[in-house]
Amino acid sequence: MVFHPPVAIVAKAGDAGKYKVGLPAWNMVLRGFMSGAYIAMGAALATVCSTGIVAGKVATDAGFVNAGFAAPGIGQLILGAVFPVGLIITILCGAELFTGDAMLAPMAAFIHKVSWGNVLNLWLWVYIGNLLGSLVFAYIMAYGPFTTWDAAGTASITAFGTRAIAIATTKVSYVGAAGMWSLFLKAVGCNWLVNLAVLLGICADDLIGKFFGIWFPIMAFVSIGFEHCVANMYFIPAGLFTQSLVPSAASASLTWVTMWTNNIIVATLGNIVGGLLFVGILYWVAFRKEIQALK
Repeated sequence: MVFHPPVAIVAKAGDAGKYKVGLPAWNMVLRGFMSGAYIAMGAALATVCSTGIVAGKVATDAGFVNAGFAAPGIGQLILGAVFPVGLIITILCGAELFTGDAMLAPMAAFIHKVSWGNVLNLWLWVYIGNLLGSLVFAYIMAYGPFTTWDAAGTASITAFGTRAIAIATTKVSYVGAAGMWSLFLKAVGCNWLVNLAVLLGICADDLIGKFFGIWFPIMAFVSIGFEHCVANMYFIPAGLFTQSLVPSAASASLTWVTMWTNNIIVATLGNIVGGLLFVGILYWVAFRKEIQALK
């Protein structure tokens, strides 16, 4: 199994970023659309696989009682175990993910002196593409596995759809200054791990090495409960589309407005900090002299 030393990984990350910022805008949107859909595929799989986990028993003053929806740690582990398929496909099949570009594009600015205007241009178009891909796949899931339809065209929500609404409602539950700070920190931690996964994907030259390098950090961030803005571009619309088909299942707190104000805007900012500061800047500072010696 061939792998590269850290200084080579950082240099390769800068090369990848330089290539990405040179793409035409239409290609950034197209590749962003692809990655948005791929991340949504992993999120949809995580939703389905974590549905209906048998609860454990907990001790109370009245004896042992059912713990509720799920044993939390097991549910999170299952979510984390299957979610990484989206980033694996993204990296191995050449799509563009905003949260990865939050580190790769700035790395190109540090190493190759590309302009920060180029960096922001990439972020903008890839972000739009990610959103479009996520929305399309959320629609597919809402009208597909999350609902059933009778002969009259009346929808009923499946157990998977109920789970999707519950996930979406939880993700817009951040309110107040303390809630927003919690969301921001979860987003920072998320993209710290996501971009370590990106670097580990660059580290290995063979398929198996890339697979496991990507899988472990992504499994970790999902299992921990961190927040990923692109994944949430799927999770929240999936709940919104599904509840719109059966109004009686609608949650008052889950709206297209709260999707942005109670999650995605703050999650995006936290993801930028996690990728840019805690991976991009830290690794550039740590290996700057060695990278300059490679030129």
